Amino acid sequence: MSVVATVKEPRPPAHPTRDAGFGVYVHWPFCLAKCPYCDFNSHVRHVSPDQRKFVRAFEAELAHMAELAPGRVVTSIFFGGGTPSLMEANTVGAILDAVAQNWPLDPGVEVTLEANPTSVEAGRFRGYREAGVNRVSLGVQALDDHDLRALGRMHSVEEAMRAVSTAMSIFERVSFDLIYARPGQTPAAWRSELETAIARAGEHLSLYQLTLEPGTPFEALWRAGKLDPLQSEEARFLYEVTQEICEKHGLPAYEVSNHARKGAECRHNLTYWRYGEYAGIGPGAHGRLVAPRGRLALSTEKHPEAWLERVMATGHGVVERQLLARHDEGDEFLLMGLRLAEGIEPRRFAELAGCELARERILHLLALGLIEEREGRLRVTSQGFLVLDAVVADLAG
Repeated sequence: MSVVATVKEPRPPAHPTRDAGFGVYVHWPFCLAKCPYCDFNSHVRHVSPDQRKFVRAFEAELAHMAELAPGRVVTSIFFGGGTPSLMEANTVGAILDAVAQNWPLDPGVEVTLEANPTSVEAGRFRGYREAGVNRVSLGVQALDDHDLRALGRMHSVEEAMRAVSTAMSIFERVSFDLIYARPGQTPAAWRSELETAIARAGEHLSLYQLTLEPGTPFEALWRAGKLDPLQSEEARFLYEVTQEICEKHGLPAYEVSNHARKGAECRHNLTYWRYGEYAGIGPGAHGRLVAPRGRLALSTEKHPEAWLERVMATGHGVVERQLLARHDEGDEFLLMGLRLAEGIEPRRFAELAGCELARERILHLLALGLIEEREGRLRVTSQGFLVLDAVVADLAG
């Protein structure tokens, strides 16, 4: 008599935000040039990296993450960078195959790839679509050629708009980014630029206010007195203009910097903001995975070649692995969730943090008009979004 063993799929640990989805983030760290405002983990290489070697490393690290988080169903995959559109289509396809070998994919899985809108990179779009990408996010950044040069971008406005049109003819979903509150930018100029963008955008726009991040060339220029950023009141007015125009055209903000038509929100980023789980793969990637003992915060080696060596030697590039305390989970939940127009459910905070939000702090912020309570949720008001960091700090404190 023979006995046939039945292998059961491991059941993921229960946690309060499990319904937020499970994402996989893949970081491609290479760029053709470093933009002066960028503080992301990106590296310029004058010799193209060996993509086949990096694919093998991505495959190994994906297998490691699947061991840490078995039994998940992938609802979104996001290729970020760096400049993922420098990847060959077969590199993207091989990584997507490796994801599918480690976890089942949701039938409606969203697969996003960030791309620069140069003609060279736009020429790869059809190959990415055939590999399995169904959403592209284009780093347009400005619709003014002078400002594009100042931002260190390698494309023109005309080239960017051609890339947007090409993307819309190939992909099911398209988004593009713009940076506003640029030095010398007037409300009239931003209104005109934003109206043009919305006419071309379709369903989604990411609109980021320029910030001088520590360690960037822009910050160094500002400290040297060679860059004159907009004053806070000027930038605040441009933010209000942004909300007004996007609302008028049916692309309200669903998150501080992201605007979409109903149903067109970026599902991968919603996983972050709703405090779901995600595996971070590649140099400098971060992840949040729920283990039996609690939520793990993971980060990998930032330097691409050092990451590659570490993965080849140990099977992964993880250099930091922290089991979050419950109060840390609560703080992260607030920090992420209050960015959303939908806000948070206080009961989920209590389940994560092991304590309830202080009622006196809620009442204080309600009285100031910075938050509102509606249908069991706490949401930041339009005035509150202008001082979001202070609102989060007050509630977390």
